[in-house]
Amino acid sequence: MLMFDHPDDRAEFRRTPHQPRVELYRAHIIRHAFEPHTHEAFGLGAIEAGAERFRYRGAEHLAPSGSMVLMNPDELHTGRAETAAGWRYRMVYIDPDVVARVTGEPGWWFDTAVQNTPVRAQRVTALLNVLWQAQEPLAFDSALSTLLDEFRPHARVPRAARLEGAPRFTPVIDYLRANLARRLSLQELATVADLSPFHFLRRFKSHYHATPQQMLMALRLFEAKRLLAKGVAPAQVALAAGLTDQAHLTRAFSRRYGVTPARYQRQVSPAS
Repeated sequence: MLMFDHPDDRAEFRRTPHQPRVELYRAHIIRHAFEPHTHEAFGLGAIEAGAERFRYRGAEHLAPSGSMVLMNPDELHTGRAETAAGWRYRMVYIDPDVVARVTGEPGWWFDTAVQNTPVRAQRVTALLNVLWQAQEPLAFDSALSTLLDEFRPHARVPRAARLEGAPRFTPVIDYLRANLARRLSLQELATVADLSPFHFLRRFKSHYHATPQQMLMALRLFEAKRLLAKGVAPAQVALAAGLTDQAHLTRAFSRRYGVTPARYQRQVSPAS
């Protein structure tokens, strides 16, 4: 059962076995407010109806009906309805390596999170529906290539250099990923970055628009998502991802992804 505040809120994920690093998503959200989370992939999609407000890269964004959403990998974001009837939308989460392989262009990057292009957004919605229903790998990959063509005019290639501080924080993110199940301290992370604790905290927040704890929780839940997709039991996933117990996993997962761990696992299993 979904842990939503409104009985009409719903969300679904789907993967295809031959492209496991491409994840499809569709939802209609009225009351649920997504806490900061990450997909560690490009998040590309379109708003079919209503409007979404979300925080991304330190700013508020509004995505109305008929707009495209373009999110870069590793960026934490939120999400909530801007209209009383909520918003209905479709997304695809694509690993950067897959984008590079399909397009032949490594280094895609988007400067703008929302594009108000109704005609193109309508085509994106149709292509995402084709991907959702595709039964054959060739049909899926062909539609995926066409979908990326729709986003190509808005991409910056190659990707521009990141803000100052990225090289220093890359080891910190790697350290967080390697220690998801541990209780970490600010001093410990600051040592990895070779900064004093609160100087590190200020720099980290300025760069990621999130605290280290928010980033840690986002990485924990992304790891939980990965393990669930591999068929690992939720109780084991909670332990491996550094969460208190299965109930903690269920609450945290639902707040970030809109479905319970068990339902997500059923939705993305090859037999679903």
